[in-house]
Amino acid sequence: MKAHTLETQSTTTPEKALKFLKEGNQRFVQNLKINRNLLEQVNDTRAGQWPFAVILSCIDSRTSAELIFDQGLGDIFSVRIAGNFVNKDILGSMEFGCNVAGSKLVVVLGHTKCGALKGGLDAQNIEGMGMENLNHLVGHFQGCIDGLIKEGEERSSSNSDLLERLNVCNIQKTMQDIRQQSTTLNQLEKDGKIKIVGANYCVDSGVVTWLDDNMNAEMEAQTGEMAISR
Repeated sequence: MKAHTLETQSTTTPEKALKFLKEGNQRFVQNLKINRNLLEQVNDTRAGQWPFAVILSCIDSRTSAELIFDQGLGDIFSVRIAGNFVNKDILGSMEFGCNVAGSKLVVVLGHTKCGALKGGLDAQNIEGMGMENLNHLVGHFQGCIDGLIKEGEERSSSNSDLLERLNVCNIQKTMQDIRQQSTTLNQLEKDGKIKIVGANYCVDSGVVTWLDDNMNAEMEAQTGEMAISR
């Protein structure tokens, strides 16, 4: 299979880009990956790159977006950070990917059994380990934890139900942060030039499930209420 070109990228809609990824994950799960000549793709992309999607995912070694979605060289921009959240540098990379390089889709890809989110739940245990940067990182999930945890519920990574609720909340919050903190990406989505979507990868099955718009709207309402209450 050939790498994407300027022509194929320019004729790809956000909906078509999403379809590429959904079909790719189906191939991955069925172990029917497309036969690619990677050296040929190296040659095809020497003059430039035309990725159709930007995928933000965790650094977890099991969550390589190129493999999960059965994509080749030059097909996607892959942005990775433990816990798949955004900061100014990541948002700048996304803005470049979409507004300069022409990608049509932004995917926030979380995953089950996320170690970064476990660290957020076990933050008190990490504090005494002398890793100030890791302490800072796991602190990013505190807002979601505060909004999710029920009275009397155990705050621990061993609480698998809380961990997976946190996973979904974190995906949705990251999508909201992208829209609120990047006027560029927000406007591109409003203009229909890109789509921002959330997804969850199951490390047990290899299956990617996609968050629907109703869940996202509900999350935005909840986080808005949380902000007002503070």
